[in-house]
Amino acid sequence: MTANSPELAKKEMRRTSKARRNDAYLRLGGEAGAAIAAHGIAFAGRPAPAVVSAFLAIGEEIDPAPLMARLMGEGYRLCLPVMEGKGLPLVFRAWAPGEPLAETMWGIREPLPDAAVLEPDIVLGPLLAFDAEGYRLGYGGGFYDRTLARLRALKPIVSIGIAYDEQRVDAVPHVDYDERLDWILTPSGPLKCG
Repeated sequence: MTANSPELAKKEMRRTSKARRNDAYLRLGGEAGAAIAAHGIAFAGRPAPAVVSAFLAIGEEIDPAPLMARLMGEGYRLCLPVMEGKGLPLVFRAWAPGEPLAETMWGIREPLPDAAVLEPDIVLGPLLAFDAEGYRLGYGGGFYDRTLARLRALKPIVSIGIAYDEQRVDAVPHVDYDERLDWILTPSGPLKCG
């Protein structure tokens, strides 16, 4: 990595963004998940029974469980991402609250291998930082970038980052393979990107 490389800039931004997210988590806790659920996802323009890929929060991520409960009640079908291996896009398996999960690396919980594979219409994803153009800073594995590129090659989808308002930055360093988000959903409401 050169001194001015996007990779080095991302590494430094990850460090500062984790601290900023942790501060927001300590202040807001479970209130953030409830606030996001109150907004719903009607702004995405994909009514039920669209397939929504959500995620199960780890660490200081906003807990999307209240939003998932609302979406189930509105008739959306839910799925969760499953890691197939390093360098590969995510696969999505059907899941509903209360169904069994397997714990994988980093404490990530995934649907069991016999759950049906679905192709989501809406992808909700965690992040460390975001900007108004829709660039997201993830954890560095590239899973969501590869996945969004694969899904967008298949059909029109809507990608929504789930974040605290405090995770917004002026600009996320990016390279040509970084996929932009369509929306960011924060406790204060949805933000259309781009």
